Amino acid sequence: MRAMILAAGRGVRMRPLTERIPKPLLTIGGEPLIVHLIGRLAKAGFDDIVINHAHLGEQIVDRLGDGQAFGVQIRYSPELPQALETGGGIYNALTLLGGQPFVVVNGDIWTDFPFERLPARPSGVAHLVLVSNPPHRVDGDFALTDGCVSADGDPKLTFSGIGVYAAELFRDCEPGPFPLAPLLRVAAAQGLVTGEHYAGEWVDVGTEERHRALNDRLAESG
Repeated sequence: MRAMILAAGRGVRMRPLTERIPKPLLTIGGEPLIVHLIGRLAKAGFDDIVINHAHLGEQIVDRLGDGQAFGVQIRYSPELPQALETGGGIYNALTLLGGQPFVVVNGDIWTDFPFERLPARPSGVAHLVLVSNPPHRVDGDFALTDGCVSADGDPKLTFSGIGVYAAELFRDCEPGPFPLAPLLRVAAAQGLVTGEHYAGEWVDVGTEERHRALNDRLAESG
């Protein structure tokens, strides 16, 4: 089973930090965010990893290389001349991900999620990991009832940026930039999306304030 880390975002909310370094390379607890994620995936047995990149992407390639230093194989899906958003980025990398279901992880999260517990094949076209709503997203994204994900209903949970997808999810898509969320909502309305609620460590390191707060917390506990 292959995995993909989404690393093409520009990190606008983290300026000025991301004017000189791509967000996945920002250091958390002494190592880049993306290195932490690669380590978690490798520990779970994912040794074939695809990484997309756009803004300052050459820095990601220079830092990670072919993945040998981390015990994995890394292949890259560059997005030029523009980033393709979440859905478009995954669609652009489908040939690298193969015909079997694959895991996708946002490159700007910090988590201790055990990736080995993800299903190798979703019963529909997607399986999402949801988390309790953080302060910056109190309304959540999806409802979860008996393992089934829906766009409607209460209470809602927040999509963690971790999911297992079948290529069929992207069957009617075309090349170019497009978001992932609308595809998931349509599939969920058709009963094709399962999910789970993860209550462990998870932080969306999407702003300079959250980046600083996480580093401070890890320093105090370490």
